Amino acid sequence: MDFQALYKSKLTTADEAVKVVKSGDWVDYTWCTNHPYDLDIALAKRASELEDVKVRGGVTMWMPEIAKADDAGEHFAWHSWHCSGIDRKIIGKGMGWFSPMRYSELPRFYRENLDPVDVVMMQVPPMDEHGNFSLSLAPSHLYDMCARAKCIIVEVNENMPQVFGLFKTEVNIQDVTMVVEGSNPSIPELGSVPPTDVDRTVANLIVPEIPNGACLQLGIGGMPNTVGALIAESDLKDLGVHTEMYVDAFVDIAKAGKINGKNKTLDYGRQVFAFAAGTKKLYDYVNKNPDVMGAPVDYTNDVHVISQLDKFISINNIVDLDLFGQVNAESAGIKHISGTGGQLDFVMGAYLSKGGSICTDPRSTVQYLVTEYGMINLKGLNTWERADKIISIAHPQFRDDLIKDAEKMGIWRRSNKR
Repeated sequence: MDFQALYKSKLTTADEAVKVVKSGDWVDYTWCTNHPYDLDIALAKRASELEDVKVRGGVTMWMPEIAKADDAGEHFAWHSWHCSGIDRKIIGKGMGWFSPMRYSELPRFYRENLDPVDVVMMQVPPMDEHGNFSLSLAPSHLYDMCARAKCIIVEVNENMPQVFGLFKTEVNIQDVTMVVEGSNPSIPELGSVPPTDVDRTVANLIVPEIPNGACLQLGIGGMPNTVGALIAESDLKDLGVHTEMYVDAFVDIAKAGKINGKNKTLDYGRQVFAFAAGTKKLYDYVNKNPDVMGAPVDYTNDVHVISQLDKFISINNIVDLDLFGQVNAESAGIKHISGTGGQLDFVMGAYLSKGGSICTDPRSTVQYLVTEYGMINLKGLNTWERADKIISIAHPQFRDDLIKDAEKMGIWRRSNKR
């Protein structure tokens, strides 16, 4: 087959491509760095012609043009699978909602639960000689999404890295409806949050617990990045990576010679991830790098897959914790911050992993909790023992009040103090 001829036959402009969108359609902007750019601008120009266009996205890294107008909500409704600060602003405008999910279930949602997608719009790197467009930095759920799509429009961006994949990590020109050669914007960067003193203290408690040959998953935020920086400076060796989100910290650890994946029982030697976002350093590192491998999120976050990786270490941020040991990592009260993501899956998978350990979720799954005041293990403890341990790593000025709260809840005994 002449893939180049097929490519040329489907080539069009952004303004022409978006004419396929009709009022009431479900349009998918895909995920994070792969959100469309020129197509988004073109669709925003048509706002006055459209009503009730429902747009899905997630981990949004720049404000979509369709969301900028004051009356944007009269034409478009944003549905976020996982909130970034941008998603929160869109929802705050009254034109969008958060869709709760365990991230590992998202491909299955597209296969089984959601109506077919009317239009997919996404940025991809240039087509290869086999007619494939790499799903680049966000294989995640995009293959299963495209499999349900009536119309797939790819926006080619020469700055998008080509990432090698496990399976379901590319879309072929035969399945693409239209091709738009975009303006090649640079990929927005997600810089590391500067570590706080608390981050450093917690990281210094965690890193000594990581053994040589461990397989790592890091969440996003100051503390996991600080852990990554300490690992890069440590004497650890023969580490592996199997993670939901690939961040700059992994690049630093790899360049320090700490990662080779030689002890991985699955995907030997490869750093595996569902999506990636960071700085140009990361984007350059993953481009055509055989040491890294994109994969669907229902593989990376599958508890059964994770549990097969020996010495699996899952390190994540949390927002708050109650005295039962239940963890909240996605909201401040009812104010939504991010999403469930894959934290629960990695917590369970890490605990089931031979020699693995965890740092975070629902009270029955939490193993280790770490604050700047210490590290505790909650496995096997009853409710009052858990409360006692949790209070012991709280800020000293709050401990007496927490004891009073625990007494009211019936999970405190005077014998705790002995």
